[in-house]
Amino acid sequence: MDYLYIKALHVIFVVCWFAGLFYMVRLFIYTKEAYEKEEPAKSILTTQLILMQRKLWFIITWPSAIGTFVFGTWMIALNPAILMFPWMWLKLIFVGLLALYHLQCHSYYKQQKAGVFSASSFKLRLFNELGTVFLVAIVFLVIVKSTGGLVWGMLGLFIFAALLMGGVYIYKKQRQTMSDKEADKQNPSS
Repeated sequence: MDYLYIKALHVIFVVCWFAGLFYMVRLFIYTKEAYEKEEPAKSILTTQLILMQRKLWFIITWPSAIGTFVFGTWMIALNPAILMFPWMWLKLIFVGLLALYHLQCHSYYKQQKAGVFSASSFKLRLFNELGTVFLVAIVFLVIVKSTGGLVWGMLGLFIFAALLMGGVYIYKKQRQTMSDKEADKQNPSS
């Protein structure tokens, strides 16, 4: 099979894998928040969101992760010289971290399926942004293919991650302020 076809399939699976990971963590957040609601909304929403998680996880996300590794490994087998470049090793390190991220998502999925909601919405929102950091790092390494600007690139990545985390924190504060205002409207005597 032609190398470019394998590369195209690899990229397609990578895109689907990231899409699945991003949406999965959003579903974790929505399920956690649904679990904190009053009945009957709690049961109805939680049941539906867990079903959505299962379908997304096993129909899209896991198959896409497997496809990513199959076609990525196939590309390296066809062109092992790519491993001579330092940027490729750094990319593979980030892919390894992404695989660990995927496994942590699987752990959250199993917990929520069992009715265990140990991670807060805020923690899950921060966790969601970690996937974005991996995406940015991997794409930049693959496109730029350079370690010359590695120090500046890593610095930029950490700044980017800090900005994302700051945005999540600001969002949390705004949600809290809105919740406080709604509570004040419902209890004008306090």
